[in-house]
Amino acid sequence: MHTLTSLVDASAQLETWFPAKRNRHRMTLDHMRTLMAYLGDPQDAVKVVHVAGTSGKTSTAYYAAALLHAAGKRVGLTVSPHVASLNERVQIDMKPLPESLFCDELNTFLSLIEQGGFTDLTYFEVLCGFAYWQFVRQHVEYAVVEVGIGGLLDSTNVVTRADKVCILTDISFDHMSILGHTLSEIATQKAGIVQLHNSVFCWQQRTEIMEAFQRAARQKQADLEVLHTNYAPQDLSFLPPFQQRNFQLALHAVRAILRRDGGKLSPQSMQLAAHITVPARMEVFQMRDKTVIVDGSHNQQKIHALTEAIKAQYPSMPVTIIAAFTRSSRPEHRIDGGLKELMSVANYMILTSFIVDRRSPHPSLDPQVAARLCDAAGYNTYAVVPDPDAAFDAALARTEPIVVVTGSFFLLNHIRPLLLPAA
Repeated sequence: MHTLTSLVDASAQLETWFPAKRNRHRMTLDHMRTLMAYLGDPQDAVKVVHVAGTSGKTSTAYYAAALLHAAGKRVGLTVSPHVASLNERVQIDMKPLPESLFCDELNTFLSLIEQGGFTDLTYFEVLCGFAYWQFVRQHVEYAVVEVGIGGLLDSTNVVTRADKVCILTDISFDHMSILGHTLSEIATQKAGIVQLHNSVFCWQQRTEIMEAFQRAARQKQADLEVLHTNYAPQDLSFLPPFQQRNFQLALHAVRAILRRDGGKLSPQSMQLAAHITVPARMEVFQMRDKTVIVDGSHNQQKIHALTEAIKAQYPSMPVTIIAAFTRSSRPEHRIDGGLKELMSVANYMILTSFIVDRRSPHPSLDPQVAARLCDAAGYNTYAVVPDPDAAFDAALARTEPIVVVTGSFFLLNHIRPLLLPAA
């Protein structure tokens, strides 16, 4: 029996599952399906809203869960990665499972799967299985599930219910070594969450993306609904443009669910759902005399949405940006476009790094690599400050009134707690 008593204990225990991820020679759902069958297939015991895409899927998942909760439903939500604490991976009615309950339940779950001989799972498979199992134990009516990577072979993609609702958010280039090198290939992987007779919702996107979505819908005899224009029933101007888009997509899907299953949303409940805080998505704090914006944008499409939001909401205001990125084999291809987007709004940039557990498959990019890309672009108003604490202090010491912290969630995990009220 495990004796985890805190989220720190739980995180340390779960990190022991990291190495197995590197030992896999191919992505497969075989391990996950076997685990789910052993657990009694909890993923098929509740109604599921499955969210995949490149950009906006976390926010869309949060909004979908908030809208269902606002309609009086009991809702589970699982997202990845977590931002502040591990128990964000299992939320009930928009609140992370309390620490003591999370640890008690995880103790039971880990003992259960070890008794079943499941010793070669990955970190994400364990957490995904735990979330599905926990949603049944917490008696939710709906589980809103964010995909980890891709869709077709993602560990979340084990739901077989025909009434699953799929939300496909905006598609761009990301995780290309896994998902493919064209938008068509990537969109095909994302649309792999669509199963027989599901309902699918998306915004109109580029032709090659839509062809992949339509092909998946035909193959699975699924109903595909495509949003073409803004149809918000109320003012969403308080949200950044990209969040308005995410909220409307979630609202369209949830309204369809409520028409099917029963339930209503009042204008007041919709407003409450639209005002929820999505952690690390254009999240705003005040510290000293600064407005600090925390946003986990780590690819060019997401960073473009962030910079457009900054221009719209803080026009002509000077900005300092702190950025760190995850190491990759070809950083010039992965981050160069995003860096150039940041340069378009940054009066000054501080390039930093982050520290992760030595077993983590996501080490930090050396900020000197990003510095060389800045030099190549002719951008020289930057500093390299490898220590993230020192980087944050340096940003707060500058004169720019806006400080933006962006890039890898591992950087955000480090800096965001400094902005939260003391417990």
